Amino acid sequence: MTSSHVVSEARNVSPDVVAQARSVSPLGTLAAVFWTTGPTDDKPAAPYLMVYSLGNGSDGREAGEEAMRAAVEGMGLPVGGPVVDASKESGIDAHLLVEAQQAVLTLPFLKVQCSVPAEWDAAARELGHAYLICSVRPWSEVPPGGAVSEEQLRSFFAGEDALAVGGHAVLPVRRLQG
Repeated sequence: MTSSHVVSEARNVSPDVVAQARSVSPLGTLAAVFWTTGPTDDKPAAPYLMVYSLGNGSDGREAGEEAMRAAVEGMGLPVGGPVVDASKESGIDAHLLVEAQQAVLTLPFLKVQCSVPAEWDAAARELGHAYLICSVRPWSEVPPGGAVSEEQLRSFFAGEDALAVGGHAVLPVRRLQG
């Protein structure tokens, strides 16, 4: 994270975004968390979203991590590699629709629709994109449906290169209207 200004309302975790039946999958329960950084004097607020597993898949945490790595790489994102601009790379299978404080994220292994805070919606609209992180590392400390504190978010990335924990993309924001 480049800024300590995380909008508190943007730290809500999506409800359980994959059906209970998915817990028999190696991926386990998947969730998404939305937050913003900034604004700063020279940069506008930036919208982020992260998809992660709780690590409760059918074959255990390590198998879930490998399954998530395969899923992320399968959608065209390198794990631990550079941030990919999905507007310029046609092989990225990820789409984001944002309208009226609702976000719909579609990945090959996940489709989630949830409410986002006004600050996140405004930042996505202003920039025209959002930063996606697909974490291969499970995060069982933050269950779906709860709030995530700035400290919890920072501790997830603490001691690691943020790029190393997953695949990263800049996703263009699609809108229903103009």
